[in-house]
This record gives sequence, C-alpha cells and structure tokens, in this order.
Amino acid sequence: MLLTLACGSIFFPGFFMLCAWGLHQALPQWTVIDCLTFSNRLVSSIQAVLASLSGLIVVLSCTDVVTCRLGCSSPCLFIV
Repeated sequence: MLLTLACGSIFFPGFFMLCAWGLHQALPQWTVIDCLTFSNRLVSSIQAVLASLSGLIVVLSCTDVVTCRLGCSSPCLFIV
C-alpha cells in the first residue's frame, strides 16, 4: 500500500509538470496559465478515470462490498 502511495505521489505531480512544460514548449502562443490549467484538468481526468476503474474492480470482485474487508476471502482488496 505504501508503494502505491509513493508511486502516485511521484507520478501525478511529475506528469503535471511534464505536461505543463511540454505544452508550453509545443504551443508557445499559450500563456503559462493556459498550460497549467490544461495540465491540471488532464491530471484530474486521469485520476478520476483510475479511481472509477479501481472502484469498478472492487465492486465486481467483492460479493458484498459493504462488509468485504481485508479478512474477506474474496480477492477484492488483494489486487493492489
């Protein structure tokens, strides 16, 4: 779990900075604020898609989502 947290803490800010820098280099007519806004929305969209996919995986793999915990025999939380 900590590895996932560490990877996310590195990936998302890094992707934001890379996207903002790449947009500023590729489209110099855009202002810095435009590049930052677009990068922010892109990273937020990626986070939303990944959160939705992980929720879908949990819902599809658990028999009872409300009571399924780490002690549960179904593979709901063993994917991560």
